[in-house]
Amino acid sequence: MEAQKEEPKTDGMKNIFTLGVVSFFTDVSSEMVFSLLPLFVVGLPGSGAEILGIIEGLAEALSNGMRAVSGFFSDKFRKRKTIVLIGYAFSNAVKPLFAVAQTAVDVLVIRVADRIGKGIRTSPRDALLSESMPENRRGTAFGLHRTLDQSGAIIGPLFASFALYVLGFNMRDIFWISFIPGFIALVVLIVFVQEKVRKPSGEFKFLAGMHDVFKGSFPFLLFIVGVFSLGAFNYSFILLNASEAGIDYRIVPIFYTLINVTHTLIAIPSGILSDKIGKEKVLMIGYGAFLITAVFLYLFPAHYLFAFLMALIFGIYDGINNTVARALVPKYAANEFRGTVYGLYYLVVGLCFLVANVIVGVLWQTFGPAASATYSIILSTAAIIGMILFTIRQKNQT
Repeated sequence: MEAQKEEPKTDGMKNIFTLGVVSFFTDVSSEMVFSLLPLFVVGLPGSGAEILGIIEGLAEALSNGMRAVSGFFSDKFRKRKTIVLIGYAFSNAVKPLFAVAQTAVDVLVIRVADRIGKGIRTSPRDALLSESMPENRRGTAFGLHRTLDQSGAIIGPLFASFALYVLGFNMRDIFWISFIPGFIALVVLIVFVQEKVRKPSGEFKFLAGMHDVFKGSFPFLLFIVGVFSLGAFNYSFILLNASEAGIDYRIVPIFYTLINVTHTLIAIPSGILSDKIGKEKVLMIGYGAFLITAVFLYLFPAHYLFAFLMALIFGIYDGINNTVARALVPKYAANEFRGTVYGLYYLVVGLCFLVANVIVGVLWQTFGPAASATYSIILSTAAIIGMILFTIRQKNQT
């Protein structure tokens, strides 16, 4: 099902920028925590790479599942900003509680709660973004939003390292401080983000419209994304690899900063390029960057210099994937089902992400990082081949 042509329904680029500012402060808050969380987790009694994989996979899977629900409800009730606010408020309330966590179970509960908040807000936020710009400028718009988002993700880890090294704070102090930028994000969202309120889309019927959503090419795209996500480990294993290479824990947040720097630098160029040559093609480039990261992990595990290089390349992959995939999804969705389609996309990604991170964590702890890399290499290669075939199919249909 191809998207209908539509004009933007909100205040265009101003709304994109304001939502970007909200994401900026949220990411300052989040990433000062998450740059330290993998090392915090593996340092807890009875924890390790396997537990880290379970925590990350389960948290992201539940988050993405919640995105399906929130996307559907935002389509039905047309109150996207309200749902977005609930999600941001919930995350910012629970995140500082990492400071009182004593066991891996404590971390799991707080991490899941934080990611559920993210899940509540993400689909309606992305729908707000996509409704603010026409399709031929959507890649650029998502690139701008992603750049502002990731600028916060650069500042957060830098502040964490500064506070640890210079101010003498510990990890738990950083977790408490994360509440401040999170609160600023809520104020900006409440005061400045605009939404043109529309009437609910008819009588509420759960899962209504699913038949229309699964028409056309969207299911094929979803399958390819799922295959890739089954092998895609997250940033935590890049940081764990850096730690195993002998890098001081106070420096590890700098590696997270490197990921976010390349992520930020690539976001707008990849969005602009995707508007020019096609979003499917640019997404393949992102998949290729992940494949290179996995190959380096296989060849040079726990290598000091390659740990830096892997962080940089992983950031390129992450920047392209999070910018272009989100801009690509509405191409295959009519406007009235956009929140639902985003939700389904995130649901598939989240469930596959759970499987990926659990398997990667088990392989890492049992056989070492090279085994985990082999698993990721196989699935990312399959996804790239699938995307090539999908692109050819779409070209033949036009």
